[in-house]
Amino acid sequence: MIDTGDIDVFLGLDVGKGEHHATAVTPAGKKAFDKRLPNTEPKLRELFAKLQAKHGTLLVVVDQPASIGALPLAVARDMGCPVAYLPGLTMRRIADLYPGEAKTDARDAFIIADAARAMPHTLRAIDGEDETIAELEMIAGFDDDLAGEATRVANRLHGLLTQIHPSLERVLGPRLQHPAVLTLLERFGSPAQIRKAGRRRLVALLRPKAPRMAERLVEEIFAALDEQTVVVPGTEAAALIVPSLAGSLATVLDQRKLLAGRIEELLEAHPLSKVLTSMPGIGVRTGARILIEVGDGSTFPTAGHLAAYAGLAPATRSSGSSIRGEQPPRRGNKQLKRAFSLSALAALGDPASRAYYDKKIAQGKHHTQALLCLARRRADVLFAMLRDGTFYEPEPAAAR
Repeated sequence: MIDTGDIDVFLGLDVGKGEHHATAVTPAGKKAFDKRLPNTEPKLRELFAKLQAKHGTLLVVVDQPASIGALPLAVARDMGCPVAYLPGLTMRRIADLYPGEAKTDARDAFIIADAARAMPHTLRAIDGEDETIAELEMIAGFDDDLAGEATRVANRLHGLLTQIHPSLERVLGPRLQHPAVLTLLERFGSPAQIRKAGRRRLVALLRPKAPRMAERLVEEIFAALDEQTVVVPGTEAAALIVPSLAGSLATVLDQRKLLAGRIEELLEAHPLSKVLTSMPGIGVRTGARILIEVGDGSTFPTAGHLAAYAGLAPATRSSGSSIRGEQPPRRGNKQLKRAFSLSALAALGDPASRAYYDKKIAQGKHHTQALLCLARRRADVLFAMLRDGTFYEPEPAAAR
């Protein structure tokens, strides 16, 4: 929780691309400023200096710390003003406590400022000193976009191959992102073209990309081609589309490889890198996402707060005698929840994690529930690791 005891004026910014709406309130709740201002450094400096000169210590609070909210935060830090972030979902819940149902920039800015004044526990600190995290956030965000694009193109390829030749898709589909398969589809976009190329030519084409698999893959491809003699309508059109999609997918995957190298460099340069990656199942991308969203963990009073923020704390449902039990939460930071879930899935090879997962399965939980329980347990362990600055230690066999 951010200490607001020494703050003399609270400035809430409902940030926008070209303009922000700024509302300042005093500790007594009186408005000291309520206007729109351009998203430029001179105007921001002018407002911050005016409020500091008239009232004293200024706390600048935004509802979006990245992208369009980056400049106000940078200017505030440069002028020595403390800064904070009010998550959008939290702000929407707080808005229900205020009269009126209008959704305006002025109302939102006032709610941000007043929440900072009256409910400081809802604020999240923003570490302005860590340039590594800022760069990681930008690159990881672009990597997430590329991952979505790769999934979209791959699904389109799966659909086309299934439509024109299901047997061929069963062979190539599981290996669709392999460089050898993409090279094949870039060169030959239809079953007829693949058959015409012949075994020897295909083996020579694929061997540089898959030395061990080339001959076996070619035999599987021709066995699949022999299973279908008819030509499905649309095959000729697919022959034009498939090479283009394969080339696009190969380009996106190459970009992700380059980004992965840079993400790894940035992650290794951060002091918490060794702590994060010492836990089984946390790799480069999941470690970077956890570092971006959690930082050093100091903004979370307890492990329960971290679990709730990540959407890993089960929500209790109880009403009379008919509704009792717990359900997976629907709120929380989805990217952080996904990172914890992926790391939990990857950690099933770790004996301690596997034993806990099997224990939950034995209790009657299905796979998704057991994985969520494991992710929550790992969040608790990670919180303790960040708090104490210690590496992951496997649970002793006697304790297990």
